[in-house]
Amino acid sequence: MRLFLVLLLTVGCASAQDIRPEVRAIAAGAQGKVSTACWLAGSDLNCDLNAHGHPPMQSVFKLPLAIAVLHQVEQGKFTLDQPVRFLPSDRILPRAYSPLWDKYPNANVDVPLRELLRLAVSLSDNVAADILLRKAGGTAVVNRYIASLGIRGFHLVDNEKALHHDTELQYRNWFEPAGAVQLLQMIDEHSPLNAADTAFLREIMTAPADKTRLGAELPKGTPVAHKTGTSDVDNGLAHATNDIGLVALPDGRKLAVAVFVTDSRAGEATRNRVIAEIGKAAYDAAVER
Repeated sequence: MRLFLVLLLTVGCASAQDIRPEVRAIAAGAQGKVSTACWLAGSDLNCDLNAHGHPPMQSVFKLPLAIAVLHQVEQGKFTLDQPVRFLPSDRILPRAYSPLWDKYPNANVDVPLRELLRLAVSLSDNVAADILLRKAGGTAVVNRYIASLGIRGFHLVDNEKALHHDTELQYRNWFEPAGAVQLLQMIDEHSPLNAADTAFLREIMTAPADKTRLGAELPKGTPVAHKTGTSDVDNGLAHATNDIGLVALPDGRKLAVAVFVTDSRAGEATRNRVIAEIGKAAYDAAVER
């Protein structure tokens, strides 16, 4: 009898951790394709939906890019305080979102590598990201490094300048949600970077003030280290509305969540709410566990 009760409780806990039906119901509001994955240490939490799909990642790529650049810093190729030239040719036309360009409209200035990383990850600065890609050696170098970590399903082909000239190219830059969660797990459990650089990475991931997605429906003050990605909207079609991140739980553990909303006909508020509600569902299941 005791064994039966133990088995019953175990099965009950496992099923409580499978929130895929709830995720599918939330995703229906996106009027597009939603791809998700999540991970929590010591848990069988399952929120997978199209977890091995190939959603366009947009600016989510700036997180793997930052990790690759920080690796090169640790290899002695650069230093964080090294000045990097912002060239006139780095500017992206038609004009792309770039606080760096806003600050230096004529370019031709030196910017510390540390600041370029902060701009790319915290503020999703497109020009800063392309400068980092140029310094790192291009998309192929970033692909090889991320693959060398054992991360599966990361595919970076084009930089921001190319994406701004051809909308269709964004579908060549994709990240499987399962792979994104794998990368987040690595950052949390066994970072490929040293302690100081990992702390810096977490800092610039946590700095963004945008709490309209993963953090929007979490308890006030919940830290979220994340990276968003957002496309333009063409004729009512939002190609990509994404967020991946590590959510701090009350017990100190980190919940990794990746949500990609692709080719959605819903409005911006609805797309953001879908991401927020999936994040909240995963958080609630993790806390209840």
